[in-house]
Amino acid sequence: MTARSCPKDGCGWMRWLYLLACWTLAVSGMAQMPIFKRYYIADIPGFGWTADFVFTHAMHYAAAAVFLALAFHFATRFALERGWRLTVTGWLRTASIALLIGTGVVRVLKNMPDVSFSPMTVMLIDWGHLAAAVLLGVFALVALVGGRIAYRADGERNF
Repeated sequence: MTARSCPKDGCGWMRWLYLLACWTLAVSGMAQMPIFKRYYIADIPGFGWTADFVFTHAMHYAAAAVFLALAFHFATRFALERGWRLTVTGWLRTASIALLIGTGVVRVLKNMPDVSFSPMTVMLIDWGHLAAAVLLGVFALVALVGGRIAYRADGERNF
């Protein structure tokens, strides 16, 4: 989502919203695991909310809604435009986003009262969700360090 992949009216605000959603998902996702309380980060003044599971759970769902809206917006734009191709890092990040969305949907289902999964399935879904988040971060870092942050290739081979 760089200026090159945006229409002429620009979508810089969408890029910042995407980054904010990713950051919020990362922080609230880590807060779902009790690491902030375990390592006394929640004891730092102003960080007590990081140990509140209900708050961080709602925060994660709200950020996920924004993330999903942006992901489907850009997926729809990509599908409707002719001549757009993804870079290699674009494909890797898109695949990790798809895995994140898929495992996230199953995690939402797991939280419903009428849905039950085996403990092994729950563990595999949780690990898959965590692995997808880590992979997205790694692929984004590789793209940033390599100077190829665009998802879209404008005819040339990027990466």
